Amino acid sequence: MRKFDLLCASAISLLAAAPVAAQTGATTTAQNGAPTNGPGQEAPSSVSTDTSAGYAPDIVVTAQRQSQRLQDVPIAVTAFTADNLDKQQIVNPVALQQSLPNITFTKTNFTSSSFTIRGIGDLCVGVTCDQATAIHVNDMPLLATRLFESEFFDLERVEVLRGPQGTLFGRNATSGVVNFISAKPDLSGIRAAGEFEYGNYDSKRVKAMFNLPLGNTLGLRVAGTYLNRDGYTFNDYTGNRIDGRDLYAVRGTLSWEPSPDTRVDLIGYYFREKDNRSRIQKQLCNRDSTGILGCSPDGAGFGTTNANSTLATILTSREFLTISGAGALAPFALGSVYQAADSFAGVTNPADVRRVRIDYEPTYFAEEQQYTVKLFHDFGPVSLNITGGYMENTVDSTSDYNLAVENSYAGNAGLNLLNAIGRPGLPGAVLNNVRQYLIPNGPGTLCQSLPEPTNTGVYGGNAVCAPTSLDFDRSYNHARQYSAEAHIDSSFDGPFNFLLGGIYFDSKQENDYYVNAFGLDYATGLLGSGPTAGAAYLASPFYRSSSPEFRLKSWGAFGEAYFQATEKLKLTIGLRYNHDDKSVRARTTLANVPVPYGATTAFPQLDSGAVDFDPTIPGNQAFAIGNVSFSRLTGRAVIDYKITNDNLIYASYSRGYKSGGINPPLSPLFAVPTNFAPESVDAFEIGSKNTFGGGALRINLTGFYYKYKDLQLSRIVARTSVNDNINADIYGVEAEAVLSPIPRFVVNANFSYLKTKVSADRFLANPRDPSGGRSDAVIIKDITNASNCAVVPTTAGNRAGANAFVTAINSSVGLAAPVAVPGTTANGAFSICSALTAQAAAIGAAFGGVQVLGSGVEVNVRGNQLPNAPTYKWSVGAQYTVDMGGSGWTVVPRADINYTGNAYGTIFNKNPIDRMPGYEVVNAQIQVNAPDDRFYVRGFVQNLTGNDSTTGMYVTDQSSGLFTNIFTIEPRRYGVAAGFKF
Repeated sequence: MRKFDLLCASAISLLAAAPVAAQTGATTTAQNGAPTNGPGQEAPSSVSTDTSAGYAPDIVVTAQRQSQRLQDVPIAVTAFTADNLDKQQIVNPVALQQSLPNITFTKTNFTSSSFTIRGIGDLCVGVTCDQATAIHVNDMPLLATRLFESEFFDLERVEVLRGPQGTLFGRNATSGVVNFISAKPDLSGIRAAGEFEYGNYDSKRVKAMFNLPLGNTLGLRVAGTYLNRDGYTFNDYTGNRIDGRDLYAVRGTLSWEPSPDTRVDLIGYYFREKDNRSRIQKQLCNRDSTGILGCSPDGAGFGTTNANSTLATILTSREFLTISGAGALAPFALGSVYQAADSFAGVTNPADVRRVRIDYEPTYFAEEQQYTVKLFHDFGPVSLNITGGYMENTVDSTSDYNLAVENSYAGNAGLNLLNAIGRPGLPGAVLNNVRQYLIPNGPGTLCQSLPEPTNTGVYGGNAVCAPTSLDFDRSYNHARQYSAEAHIDSSFDGPFNFLLGGIYFDSKQENDYYVNAFGLDYATGLLGSGPTAGAAYLASPFYRSSSPEFRLKSWGAFGEAYFQATEKLKLTIGLRYNHDDKSVRARTTLANVPVPYGATTAFPQLDSGAVDFDPTIPGNQAFAIGNVSFSRLTGRAVIDYKITNDNLIYASYSRGYKSGGINPPLSPLFAVPTNFAPESVDAFEIGSKNTFGGGALRINLTGFYYKYKDLQLSRIVARTSVNDNINADIYGVEAEAVLSPIPRFVVNANFSYLKTKVSADRFLANPRDPSGGRSDAVIIKDITNASNCAVVPTTAGNRAGANAFVTAINSSVGLAAPVAVPGTTANGAFSICSALTAQAAAIGAAFGGVQVLGSGVEVNVRGNQLPNAPTYKWSVGAQYTVDMGGSGWTVVPRADINYTGNAYGTIFNKNPIDRMPGYEVVNAQIQVNAPDDRFYVRGFVQNLTGNDSTTGMYVTDQSSGLFTNIFTIEPRRYGVAAGFKF
């Protein structure tokens, strides 16, 4: 029997008494008052917090900005109380997504993450992209938060709304909203709680809370968490563990309640992490022996890319130096693009996703502060909510770029020649500065640039030295935001009520991404020294993609009207108008302009106008400057009918919207759009929420259909993320349930089915295979920039003509003829795409007609599945409370199994390289509670089966060798915890 069948059988055995499950947990106090059955309506008589009746109690949520029973909200929303989070071992977002239908979560490549709801996540990559899933903390929207890197602590509840939102929340979202509501001060008395946990990986986790009333109307609550553990990954090269965590967070809340109708909350939050966490879990590659691709597109194995495919190798090759006019320097080249012994030849990549072999170990620093003011006042007929806040954060991370240790350059012929004659009075005197800065003690020790903001690197004294080339990257982001939101809610006695709100949002971000390698430093030294007689190098000596400022100013007006047509029938109509202004300054630097050796900054030269950083407009531009504005009117309509107080059915239509943005500047050769369009979705949903047996069984069912227009989707072109737009159809069903036949036994579960597909023709070039599957194409590795293009015959099938054309052009510049490229049906060659383009127009007819495609042969992705959108997902959990003979002591064992089905990592759906197999996560724990729950001891295990499955993937650039970075679930964790509360 297959693994999936076994898992399904296990789930069915647990669900024999109940359908698949939904929300669980204990009743919590809503933020702004007692539960209601919608604006202006009294809570139904069946609302109860009494657990003695033999069922799990109701959850109260504010998903519609009113305190309501979860079962009365006509939206697909899942809520977790603090009790649920503890019992289901939901300590962070990775664990949270495992218990949610049609939701996945994964880390991504650039110190970020993607929370995907119903197939829609952050598929757009770039500083100007909006989030598909809106993240709120205490109703304040957060645009670039580090929240998903922290641990959950002292939360009242977490609400996850699936589907487009905009008429209720300040920031509109196409996929959904995640709202974290922190616990507020309790004015009834002093309260305290604490927990210490110790587990494998020498993991130490502490959580604590102290609640202090300051009189009858003022209260203070302070809570925090601390986590320190060893890394999940072992570095075979150094013997160290990496990917560890060392973080803490603290939150303070001061609440003032001068009357039952007024409440003011002042909330401050601080988070800090400094450790060796790795952004990249593992790198996969089937090595391409030709170096034309670097990694073959037929699978992802535990290999390393062919270094001949990388920019560092190409710019230091004899072929490039000769063709670029620096032929006199060719003897000093580090090698050839045709060399068999490239710098990664024979390098080991351990065949275990929890092991690496690297010479540059990661560093990680993140910091965030949030300040929120919330004001609530009930005027009687209407109430006023105001939320204002400020957030600022920084993240700075470095990682080994290739997750490999390059071969030594100690015996390299070019470096040894430089060391021998690159001195004053000798034939290589012009390279004396290069020698002194890069190999001052000979080729056995290489000095290279640090990723730093002056753009001078090693030549400005910002160096790191090691026996090997330390190929590493750095991702830096600083963000700050202000927001102010207010909404008025009515509570009239009649059939009509409303919500009316508005928001202003202002954010600013600074973003930098660096890639460093000894080969890049060497190339910029050689290429600068020749024309300047050894006086200058070319800056920057590393790759740097910089956006010194991205600014978003946004405002929106939103509201809903509620009409209670009868006691059972209600109609909701909502509208939103949103306006976004975006502006960005950006440029990408590498070997652009001569800078004297020893200069403390390269910016006078980079800013002088000598270099054009925006080829889309005439003249030389110091930056590519983009400005766009987007406005849109959206809304929703809902009709819901209460068959009984415990049975609700509803149907809704909503229009979701996410603004467009600005793509980074690229050469016109690559023909990518300057901007990308907004995306919109028409979402249709039907659902029912049902409670049976006085609460012994709850079943919630949802069906939905989405029609997306201009869904934003990222791809890599010439070392830059650019975004395209596609159309897509999505539909699915979700079922959630809670079964509690007796007070001591609770089963919760959920199930979802999801179908996503690109709904219209869209032709895109797959960077992994620029041939597009055509055997008559010739894949070209451009030796001027390390990107790939493709030569194809204008008459399909004329394979001989295309190959003969490339052979003829290559022979004129001393390059080899095409050869077979492993993993494809095509041939390939090192060549020059711009020269081939010019010659195709001039002499292509002699070869039967040829065409050069800048990004490769485009393939139609129509019908393909969206990334990170598993077809099936389910989870089941059960717990039983054992009363120890009436002494007040209880023992509570619990087990959970979560399954996430097969998904694809890219829009191209290429098997097997894009496929992410389904996986299960099994958690278990047993907790012993003292009388009145004053203290407890818990033993736990997470990911019992030790699963190492992939949650997401990132295909790197062609100039890096097309390896695939993968991100995985956390490994098996086990330990014990002890806590108290009073």
